[in-house]
Amino acid sequence: MAFSLLKLLPIARWQRWMSIIVDSCATNWISVNKLNQNVFSRTKFVVNIPSNFSLDAWYLVIANHQSWVDILVLQRVFNHRIPFLKFFLKKNLIFVPFLGLAWWGLDFPFMQRYSKATLAKHPELRGKDLETTKKACEKYESKPVSIMNFVEGTRFSPQKNASKIAQNLQLTHTLAPKSGGIAFVLNAMGDRLTQLVDVTIYYPKGIPSYWDFISGKVKQIVVDVKTTDINEIMNKDIYHNDYFTDEAQKRKFQQYLNQLWQQKNQKLIELEQEYTQR
Repeated sequence: MAFSLLKLLPIARWQRWMSIIVDSCATNWISVNKLNQNVFSRTKFVVNIPSNFSLDAWYLVIANHQSWVDILVLQRVFNHRIPFLKFFLKKNLIFVPFLGLAWWGLDFPFMQRYSKATLAKHPELRGKDLETTKKACEKYESKPVSIMNFVEGTRFSPQKNASKIAQNLQLTHTLAPKSGGIAFVLNAMGDRLTQLVDVTIYYPKGIPSYWDFISGKVKQIVVDVKTTDINEIMNKDIYHNDYFTDEAQKRKFQQYLNQLWQQKNQKLIELEQEYTQR
């Protein structure tokens, strides 16, 4: 909080230095959390992760979403492996007491999204949300960053999984993915990003609550990480910058994401079978 307040001084070089310090505070905070977990909870983490990550690269991280615990898991797994995880937030969240200032100090990008109804009434706003996103990402031009996106948009539950899209895709352990958030990031930062990091999180004893986790009731967590070179996505006709204006391109990218999520769903089924038999 102190360094976020100091960062309010509108001097570009000063703000860059404060950003480094604030990120370091957050990284050390996660390290202390990990120490607390190791001492008090004894939760066993089974992590399958590539070894070629760098703190000097740019990443887009996506994952299935089941619990608030997911965020703590992701922070722990990637701490000191990749740059500190940043989440896209709704613009009005900057006014949340204390947290809003902390998120701003950590350079979390704040987005302004407009509904279809608003765009119908005010067509001059079309494309403004993308301009806002690009402007928010300008600070990452010279500063490596990891952008985190929960593609499903909300936490998984059997009730939410009853949607027609999820049923058509035969998704039993995830919700249907939404392509808009990733498309925004790729459109704004595609030429800077290095890899797409696809994370699958599995809880062998069922989806835990935050209280379950900090109470030490979660005995095991399985994390599987796969990476894809961003150039493969940008250059192989999977994604183009006309996603927001070309319906055919939008469908093609959504199909790619659907296939990715079907593979993730299958991975979760396999993990469930493996740990049930133990």
